[in-house]
Amino acid sequence: MNRPELPATAIQVLQRMMSLLDVLASSPDPVSLKKLSEQTGLHPSTAHRILNDLALGRYVDRPETGSYRLGMRLLELGNLVKARLDVREAALGPMRELHQLTHQPVNLSMRQGDEIVYIERSYSERSGMQVVRAVGGHAPLHLTSVGKLFLAQDDPQRVRAYAERTGLAGHTRNSITELGALEQELERVRQDGHSRDDEELEPGVRCIAAGIYDDQPKLVAGLSISAPADRLEAGWMTPLIETARQISASLGYRG
Repeated sequence: MNRPELPATAIQVLQRMMSLLDVLASSPDPVSLKKLSEQTGLHPSTAHRILNDLALGRYVDRPETGSYRLGMRLLELGNLVKARLDVREAALGPMRELHQLTHQPVNLSMRQGDEIVYIERSYSERSGMQVVRAVGGHAPLHLTSVGKLFLAQDDPQRVRAYAERTGLAGHTRNSITELGALEQELERVRQDGHSRDDEELEPGVRCIAAGIYDDQPKLVAGLSISAPADRLEAGWMTPLIETARQISASLGYRG
């Protein structure tokens, strides 16, 4: 007589999920539910339930009934990780040189959904500015100079959808919280080819940003300088743009 399965803890579910993905990764061809159950030691009903959840997230595909293979979502995530590693490696040296010139924090950021995520930073205590968001921190697109670069790449419909999803919540009295104002700001970014944050994310902090492009060519990251509002120099824009171009060139950009 088979004993009923006990409820799995979250860790157990993750372990079972990874064991299924490992079996799929080891086979160039779709794998049947029966074989997955045998190789992972999972009951067929348990394996089927987990695979259904993975399929909903596009982590696995079902090319035909009863068989599974790795899904495109894993490829997307892998490419995202690879891009971050490539950009970071290419940017480290130029970022340090730009920091030595400005003595202010130099940030490398990428888009992740409706936010930017900081993936690298060059700074020192000499800047006189406390770094609020550490590497790995997130911030809304419309409140940051790098985020505006990415929003400026979107068509009007996508910008409106972003505004509806986020509500354009503000953090300071300078924050852009109206769609019309955001659209005007993004048009300026398109015309200038670079962007600014005028104390819109953090009071007392201003930023300027330039885009980093790959060989597609596609905007993959943004390079920014952050400084106390009264210390940000307009003359830093030129070396910032030149540094971003240098990093882009190392990624194969020929624009």
